[in-house]
Parts: sequence; C-alpha cells; structure tokens
Amino acid sequence: MPSVVAVTWGLASAEEAAELLTLARRCGDVTWLNLGEPLDWVEATAGLYGVSVIHYARDTKPKNPDGTVEALRQYCGQTEPRLVLFNQTFDSRLIAPRLAGRLGTPVVMNALDIEMTGDDTLVTASAYGGDTNAVYRLTGPAPHIVAVMPNAGAPEPAASRTNPTLKEFSVDLSAVTERIRVVTAARMEGTRLEDAQVIVAGGRGLGSPSNFRLIEELADAVGGMPAASRPLVDDGWTETTRQVGLTGRITRPALYMALGISGASQHMAGCSAAKTIVAVNRDPDAAIFRYAKYGIVGDCLEIIPELIAAVREG
Repeated sequence: MPSVVAVTWGLASAEEAAELLTLARRCGDVTWLNLGEPLDWVEATAGLYGVSVIHYARDTKPKNPDGTVEALRQYCGQTEPRLVLFNQTFDSRLIAPRLAGRLGTPVVMNALDIEMTGDDTLVTASAYGGDTNAVYRLTGPAPHIVAVMPNAGAPEPAASRTNPTLKEFSVDLSAVTERIRVVTAARMEGTRLEDAQVIVAGGRGLGSPSNFRLIEELADAVGGMPAASRPLVDDGWTETTRQVGLTGRITRPALYMALGISGASQHMAGCSAAKTIVAVNRDPDAAIFRYAKYGIVGDCLEIIPELIAAVREG
C-alpha cells in the first residue's frame, strides 16, 4: 500500500488527530509524524486508528515555520512518503504550501476527501468560497501534499488495533534562521468553537456592537457558544476565535442558529455541515434560508429577546 504520513503538532487532545488518521488510513499504510515532544496519549490513539509507526522530532516547534519546513523537507527526503497529510490550521496554511514548493511537488488545501488511484492522488476540495467542490488529480513527483479541512469527516477507529512502533526522528536545523518572530501568541481557553454542539451566531443584522450581547445571552440560555460572521470580527465586535466561515472556524454542530446572517458562501463553508440550522433574517430572499431547516422572517433584534425569554421560561 502507498506510504502515508499524517503530520501533527501542538495537539491538545486525541480528537484533533483522530479525523486525520482516519482519512490517512483509507489511503495507505500510515506513519504518524508528531513534531515536538511525544504526548502521553499518542500511542493509544495510534493503535486505535491503525497507525503502523509513530515518528516524533523533538527539535521542531510549530511557531518556527522556517525550521518546521526544513525539518519536514529532511523527513520527506529520508522516508520518501507517497502522501503527506496535514490538518488545515493557521500554521499548516503556511507550512504545507512552502513544503511543496521546497520539494517541487503538488499541494491541495481545503481538502474534504482523498482517493489513491495508481500513481495519482484524487483530492476533493472545497472551492470558490465553499460554493462547490472540485476534484484535483495530483500527478508527478511524490510526496503529494494535502491539507484537510476541519470536520471533513467523522473519526472511525480501525477494524483491529495495531501495535505501532515509536521512533525518534532527528533533524539538523543548525543552518536555519527564523525570519518570523511571535511577539504575542494567541491563546484560547475553554471549549473550542469547532467542538461545540450548539452555536449561536450573529451577523450584520444585529445593527451595532452593543447588540452582540443578545447573541451571548441566547447562547448562554441554550447552553451553546456565541459566534459571529467575519464582518463583525473585522469590525471588532468580538474576538477572532468566534469567527465562523471559510477564513474562520469550520464547525459541525448539532444546532446552528444564524441570526442576522445573510448566508454568503464564505460563511456557509463554516457551518453548512450542521445537523440543524435555524435562521432569522428580515429578507425573505436571504440565501441563509436555502440552508435552514427552520426560518423566521423578521428583525432579529425583536426576535432574539423573545427566544431568550421562551428558553428561560421553558
């Protein structure tokens, strides 16, 4: 079977790796490369998801992109994988294309599914801001490099456990000089938006920054997390960790409430996988109603307080 490498770094939990390892296993014999110190839960997770070998490189840090690209170049040169997979994150958006450029090999971002056919790799990816999917045929020299979008598929343990071997991979980064320095690192506390089962999101229909509190109040009432469309984040109504969409968080909640959101394709790329979408918008022709299971045509500033009261009374 083709040799597949799943690359991760900075993971906080097994759930973040499980989806990538599931897709990797469908493509071939899986090696899991973890950049940094080995984590205590890695071996158990690797066995559950069918990994053959675990490699780790202690000297790499995800916030040092020049060193990370060089470490991966050395790794690919020595192990010669057929396919290299990344979770699509802020860091991998920077690392994956640079690695492909360094190796002279093809790369696809925003991937949703992968199929190996002979010497080619077929990648289904989100395209045109999430309006449609495109299928790319990767040919030419290996490794083919692919970044997989969050929530592209559900984690699926292997039919039988494996007994993966754990090996350290040494890299020489003595000649690397980092050109980027992190002055203030972003920090997130509590549940991630990507993992939330209930999300209450607000858009331009809220009118003013002070009204975003209604989103927070409704989210608190229904036991969910508040979120926002990109214009609200760009204007400083809430922090960037609350942004849902193609350039924000890709979510898959059980319930997504879109309040005052028009339903542009860039936003829907981040929430269209929700099991149930509830929409409130004054425009009866708003695109969001094409995706919503339940819709209310009306002013969200009038309807949200009623929803809060109904939930708290119920």
